[in-house]
Amino acid sequence: MAGSDSILKRPTFASSNNSLAKFVARPVLRFIDREVAGGVLLLVATAAALLWVNLGWGESYHDFWHTEIELAVGSWHLPHMSVGHFVNDALMALFFFVVGLEIKRELVTGDLSSPRAAALPAIGALGGMVVPALLYFALNTSGEAARGWGIPMATDIAFAVGIVALLGSRVSPKIKLFLLTLAIVDDIGAIAVIAIFYTSDLSVKWLVTAILGLVTVWILQRARVWAIPVYAVLGVFIWYATLESGVHATIAGVALGLLTPARPLLGKRDAQQIVDALPSDATVDEVRHASFLAQESVPLTVRLENLLHPFTAFIIIPIFALANAGIELSGETISEAASSNVTLGIILGLVVGKPLGIGLFTWIATRFGFGLPEGVHWPQFLGMALAAGIGFTVSIFVGGLAFDTQAVSEMAKIGILAASILAAIGALLLLRFGKSDSLSND
Repeated sequence: MAGSDSILKRPTFASSNNSLAKFVARPVLRFIDREVAGGVLLLVATAAALLWVNLGWGESYHDFWHTEIELAVGSWHLPHMSVGHFVNDALMALFFFVVGLEIKRELVTGDLSSPRAAALPAIGALGGMVVPALLYFALNTSGEAARGWGIPMATDIAFAVGIVALLGSRVSPKIKLFLLTLAIVDDIGAIAVIAIFYTSDLSVKWLVTAILGLVTVWILQRARVWAIPVYAVLGVFIWYATLESGVHATIAGVALGLLTPARPLLGKRDAQQIVDALPSDATVDEVRHASFLAQESVPLTVRLENLLHPFTAFIIIPIFALANAGIELSGETISEAASSNVTLGIILGLVVGKPLGIGLFTWIATRFGFGLPEGVHWPQFLGMALAAGIGFTVSIFVGGLAFDTQAVSEMAKIGILAASILAAIGALLLLRFGKSDSLSND
C-alpha cells in the first residue's frame, strides 16, 4: 500500500514546478476558470472573422463557410448543408443543450426553484424582452425587416457576465446573481421565440417522430436506464427528426437538456455508505463499481455541464462567431447601415430598450412590494441592465433565422456589433462609477 500512497500523493503536472507547468499549464487553467475567458475568445473569433473578410480574403471566407457537406450511409443521407449551416444547426444544438441543462438546474435546485427569489429577475427579464421588441418593431413595421423583432430580445450570458466579472469586488455579488437569473429567464424567452415564430415549412410527421423520441428518453429515465451512450444515440436521432420537421434543430438540444435529471439518482449518504463499505483489499472492479455509484450522488445536469461547458464556451461559440461575424465594413456598407432601420432598430432595442425595459419593469415591481437585493443600488443595477443589452451570440443566431436576404442580414449584424460595443462600454462605466449610497434602495 505504500507504493499506492506515493502515487496518490504525487503532484499532478499542472501543480508541479516544471517550467511548462508554471508558465503554460497553470495560466491556461486559470484562464479557463475565469468567467471572462469565454467572452475573450468570442472577441478574438469575431475580430478574426472581420479581419478575414476586410483584409482582401472575403471571397475565401464565404467560399469556406458555404462549402457543401454530404454524409450518406447507403440510401440514407443527411440533408445537404454547408459548413456554416452545420455550425448553426448541429454544433449550436450542443450549445443549446447546455443552455437547457442550466435552465433545468436553475428550475429544480437554483434560484428559479424559489418563486419569490425568481420573481423579480423574471419580471425584469420580461421587460427586457418586450420593450426592445416593441422599439425595433416601431421602426420596422412591414416586409422582411419586420421579422427581426426577436433580435434585440436576446442577452449574451458570456459577454454580460464577463463585463460584470471584469470589475471584481467593485460590483455587488448579488448584481451578478441577479444578472445570471435574468439571463436564464431571457434564454427561456429566446428559445420560445425561436420555436414558435421562426419555424417554417412544418412537417407534422417528423415533428411527431421527434416528440416520440423525447417521450422515449423520458420513459428510459423512469426505468432508471443510466447508460449515457443510449441517450447520446437517441439525442442524435431526435436532433435529426427536429431538423427535418422544420422546427429549428437547436430546440432539440434545449428539450433534451430540460429532460436531463437535475436531482442525484443516489443520495450522498448512500454514496458515502457504499464507499465506507469497501474493504481495504477491494478489487479494481469493486472500486470501479463504487466509483460509478458514488458519481450518481452528483446530479447529471451538473456532471454534463462540467463536461460540456468548456467545449461549448471555448470551441463551439468562437467557431459560431467566426462563421457568422464576417461582414464587410467598407465606407459604403457603414453608410447604408447608418440609414438602415434594421440596424437602427437593433441598436435602439439593445442599447435603450434592454436597460429601459429591465429597469422599468423592475421599478414597477418594487412599487408592489418587491425589493432590490440588499446592497444593490439603482445606478449599478442599470449598469447590469445595460450589460444585458449585449445580445451578440443569440442575437446573431436569431438574425440568421429571421432574414433570408444577405444584405438585410449584414445590416442586422452591423447593428448587433455596434449595439454590443455601446452596451458593453456603457455597462462598464455605470458599474464602475455607479455605486451611490444616496440612490440605494432602502
